[in-house]
Amino acid sequence: MRNIFFATLLIFTISGLSAQKHYAITYDQLKEYEGVYEYFNHATIKIAASPVDTILYGIINQSNYALRPVDKDVVANNLGLRTKFFRNSSNMITGYATGKDTFKLITKNISFPEQMWYPRKPADLLHYHYKYTIPPALNDGLPTGDATRAGLDTGLLTAMMNKIVTGKYQNVHGIVIIKDGKLVFEEYFYNYSRDSLQEQRSATKSAVSALTGIAIHQGYIKSVNEKVLSYFPEYHLDNDSKLKQRITVKDLLSNQSGLNYDEAYDKAIGNENTMSYTDDWVKYTLNLPMLDTPGTKGRYASGNPITVARIIEKTTRMPLHDFAVKNLYGPMGITNFKWNFTPDKRGAENYGEVFLRPRDMAKFGLLYLNNGIWNNQQLVPAEWVKESTSKQSVVQGVDYGYLWWLKYLDAEGGVRYYSFAAQGNGGQKIYVFKQQQLVVVVTGGNYNTQSPSNELVKKYILPAFNGK
Repeated sequence: MRNIFFATLLIFTISGLSAQKHYAITYDQLKEYEGVYEYFNHATIKIAASPVDTILYGIINQSNYALRPVDKDVVANNLGLRTKFFRNSSNMITGYATGKDTFKLITKNISFPEQMWYPRKPADLLHYHYKYTIPPALNDGLPTGDATRAGLDTGLLTAMMNKIVTGKYQNVHGIVIIKDGKLVFEEYFYNYSRDSLQEQRSATKSAVSALTGIAIHQGYIKSVNEKVLSYFPEYHLDNDSKLKQRITVKDLLSNQSGLNYDEAYDKAIGNENTMSYTDDWVKYTLNLPMLDTPGTKGRYASGNPITVARIIEKTTRMPLHDFAVKNLYGPMGITNFKWNFTPDKRGAENYGEVFLRPRDMAKFGLLYLNNGIWNNQQLVPAEWVKESTSKQSVVQGVDYGYLWWLKYLDAEGGVRYYSFAAQGNGGQKIYVFKQQQLVVVVTGGNYNTQSPSNELVKKYILPAFNGK
């Protein structure tokens, strides 16, 4: 669910990347900084030197954050925030400093696979030309088919692949396409494969939405109109008020809680970075003062779906992972996934997100395309699919359902296509185009910067349906 996480690693803030000066450094010099270092919350961070773009990357779990040299022993991330490395009397790197904290180098005994830097093997790049093949049938609940017969343009798909592999579009980890219920396209890049679990970031929110609908259908939660504070009688809130007592489950799902929490509003009190290292994320969220009347204004606040997820756990008396296994992922044959939902500082490095294979992300999109039905079994109530993917609010200028984005994309040729989408930082996307009976999954590593996922869909996938 993380939006801006690596922003905590900083020395001082500057106005932005435009203020950064160029600092020339060689790849061999960059390799001095490689190693495993201490990090916040007793975690670790890996620092790697890229031979492709001659910058450093900070690696936390699966996430690679660009760190561009801007001065001697000083690097800046994509937000313009700086970090300084320090050396010992022998001029060897021994750690880095951030704010008032310092973190030590743990070991330099680490190597990084060559494939993590290249979308395809470097030896293949010079004469690379993509040739489409039908994805393999794996008996995993996804029948496969031919993209051309499904109406896709393999010429456009070939052009897309050639540009990704030759570096026009960077940090794309995988693309999966389902058309008319069949898997017709599947490709992976860098060191990612079909079986790689890929982080969902805020695309996890849409899974929480599905589980909420299931919990309501099964009677654990009476309705979306239930008052949120009634589920947390153990909290004694510093900022309790009659207005806060009006917040409903629906307000959380539509990001209209009214709480003073907004990732995109710099004057808001609540945000992910402040919440991350607290002992109770739900209490942190609910303890914030009110900014709006509940149900009136959409604000992007990760504390809202986290609170909903905790309500599911409390009412079902099951961990979120187990409830998902029993009622959502298990019936779909999704067994290889990871979801460690711990809404406190223990989860600061993964933020309670789910990790899925892209094929299983596509299954989730197909489930919603088919109105909640999987193999003739109604997993998510059809009325919930309709309600949760209908406009409930407007968040950051985009129509919003219950933890689903309601988006349109204008394809090349000027044709507008409507979808609903689960999406997360870095370029994690599950697009569902109902009219075209199309599901597109894109995963990537463009953290805290613009992802090419929308452009890939608009330029190379959707134009095949123009005029049809």
